[in-house]
Amino acid sequence: MGQLDAAALTRSYPADVLRTVHLRHDDLDSLAGLADRMRPEDMELIVLFVSSMADFDEVLARISACCAGTHVIGCSTAGEISPDGYAEGEIVAVGFPRDLFRAKIHLIPDLDDIAPQNLIDRMIQSRGELDSEKPDWRFEFNFVLIDGLSKREDALTSGLAMGLGPVPLFGGSAGDGTDFEETFVLFDGQAYRNAAVLAQFRTRCPVRVFKTDHLIPSDTRMVVTGADPERRTVHEINAEPAAREYARILGKDPEQLTTFTFAAHPVVVRIGGQHHVRAIQRVAENGDLVFFSAIDEGLVLTLAEAENMVDHLRRELGALSDDGPPANILGCDCLLRRMEAQENQMTGEISSLLRENRVIGFSTYGEQFNSMHVNQTLTGVAIYPPEEDRP
Repeated sequence: MGQLDAAALTRSYPADVLRTVHLRHDDLDSLAGLADRMRPEDMELIVLFVSSMADFDEVLARISACCAGTHVIGCSTAGEISPDGYAEGEIVAVGFPRDLFRAKIHLIPDLDDIAPQNLIDRMIQSRGELDSEKPDWRFEFNFVLIDGLSKREDALTSGLAMGLGPVPLFGGSAGDGTDFEETFVLFDGQAYRNAAVLAQFRTRCPVRVFKTDHLIPSDTRMVVTGADPERRTVHEINAEPAAREYARILGKDPEQLTTFTFAAHPVVVRIGGQHHVRAIQRVAENGDLVFFSAIDEGLVLTLAEAENMVDHLRRELGALSDDGPPANILGCDCLLRRMEAQENQMTGEISSLLRENRVIGFSTYGEQFNSMHVNQTLTGVAIYPPEEDRP
């Protein structure tokens, strides 16, 4: 276990705002006791992050039985973030108490038929309803969960942009461990593929939606000269076969490229004055590079270098406590960050920081922040105690 900084050890945290229960994915008998610990009758919404090892049909059946009358959303994961830090093979349930939160939930059942204007109209109407219900609650945020194998995250987030107004959005793409075979989004007792669920929140708790990564752009650039945007596939970089050219730039054997290579040597694109990660998922059999997010011909990719992940995360989480520590942080953390921590033997230190800062959530196949779909990023919402409860 890594050493925590002195400030983290002495920091005084307020009481939890969210209610959290976690258990092993195969401890299904404990799901029956979830209601006793979560008290769903007091919850506005329950969010489930479910290991891909779980029997989804059985989990959904038992959750539906014990949480009847309360909205339940969630997704499959590429790993969980429990109150103990990084976890594998767990079910993490997060409850939003009704006395602190109101939520409007939107299921997008088919990401090939988004109908953005209809969704935008629903978002605007729901925001107005939330304002009418709780006009004295001043804080808002949006949370989205998307099928991580749909390849439609970019289309959805850009389609939602006009409906967001001033309200920030964050979220994550459902995972399947490291298998990349089957992912699910959960909505009220059903598991959906090629779907998404959006929650609009209004709360009396101050909130801060954030995005952070520990990557610094280098001076090494490359140009995508052949791509299939629909498949998120790059055929050529600098007019050379993609995987071979990427490996040449790194000084590596193209036959030895792995997920750990991609995590350690990501590429970024500059959009709107900021750099955003475009992470590589794998090498296709024909030597193409398959990406986690949108890619197109003509894009200039910049090789990024990683800052020390532990130091960076400690600093970024500490900044969220500048005006007092949050009661909880709900986070969506890229699978590649977890893999990088594992490769560099930093998992224990990262888990300690997540635990000490009360981060809960899951490891993703991609992250959403406002109108962008990004990779190798931690995004989330820091939730602070209600103003009347703060010292």
